[in-house]
Amino acid sequence: MAENWNVSKGKKKGLASKIELAVLVGVITPAVSEDMVKEHLDELEFLAHTAGAKTKKRFIQKMRHPDSRTFVGKGKLEEIAEYVEAKELDMVIFDDDLTGKQTQILEEKLKVKIIDRSSLILDIFASRAQTAQAKAQVELAQLQYLLPRLRGLWTHLERQRGGIGMRGPGEMEIETDRRIVRDKITLLKKKLEKINKQNSTRRKNREAMVRVALVGYTNVGKSTLMNLLSKSDVFAENKLFATLDTTVRKVVLDRMPFLLSDTVGFIRKLPHHLIESFNSTLDELKESDFLLHVVDISHPNYEDQIHTVNRTLKSLDCQDKPSLLVLNKIDLYRKVAFDDYLSKEEIKELEAQLMQKIEHVFETDIIAISAITKENLVNFKSLLKARIQERYKQVYPYKPKGW
Repeated sequence: MAENWNVSKGKKKGLASKIELAVLVGVITPAVSEDMVKEHLDELEFLAHTAGAKTKKRFIQKMRHPDSRTFVGKGKLEEIAEYVEAKELDMVIFDDDLTGKQTQILEEKLKVKIIDRSSLILDIFASRAQTAQAKAQVELAQLQYLLPRLRGLWTHLERQRGGIGMRGPGEMEIETDRRIVRDKITLLKKKLEKINKQNSTRRKNREAMVRVALVGYTNVGKSTLMNLLSKSDVFAENKLFATLDTTVRKVVLDRMPFLLSDTVGFIRKLPHHLIESFNSTLDELKESDFLLHVVDISHPNYEDQIHTVNRTLKSLDCQDKPSLLVLNKIDLYRKVAFDDYLSKEEIKELEAQLMQKIEHVFETDIIAISAITKENLVNFKSLLKARIQERYKQVYPYKPKGW
């Protein structure tokens, strides 16, 4: 497992460039239903695709709780091993986090690379990081994830293991590695602290303008909307975590200026090390005056995604900020939700009912748009302008307005 991280070893990051073949593994427990597991594995497959892997099959087992040694039961493990060997696969990806011991045992049994959800997300982040800040944040998260798993990685020292605490040269070498990792973590934290101070100074030097932050689940169209509003060219594609670095642009709506920032997308089961490491990047979100919560309304589980984002905002103490729920991809929603025989009037009425339901459930103002087709863009800009004007009156009541 250690060789897969490539921490501070040149430009090569993430999974290998060639397409690797994988299988996915999930467990149904009393706390997680079969439908939830299937949905989580759908997302895990998208994560694997983003990282450069192709999934060949899924294995799901119903258990009271995951096995402490092998995560799945003995019979299911044998079934996975037979399939992996027969299809000559490269890796097995688990939907939950594994301990170092579990990873070691699974690698011995399956004879292939073992990846869990957190390490897969960290791998994608490593491949996406562009700036010095993002690279340092990802490396810090990787090392924090790796530190408690070091003991299980030292398989080449098994012959030197003794009794009780396994004293001896092997344990000393492990402790040396732990100290090296801790020292590296300390250095990265100091480096990020310096970058944070520079960013804080940069933000203070900006002229007094309302700050609007785009937030939402990953791959809902935040960067596309950013490009639409700011007429800039922020990187956007149909993959998870296309945006890691916070991008800030000055936008002017009918002579009214404001700052618009695009932040990293959220996801369920996001490794807490990543949230901690990206706190500095999320400072732009914390210091914003208004939130545009973008939602992929065409996604079958958009409500769960909204809840995931709201929980993350709560953990960042940003849940009480004024916001607008932007239901993006309404054009795709129609294709998925409505039959061809429905009239335009019937579709309009059903959409109105959907809007009322979402507005009632989440107790917030909403608007439906399509960032790609620019549907309802005029009404969206008008509503956004009105909201920002309200914030100007509250945040900068002393500043004369020219619009």
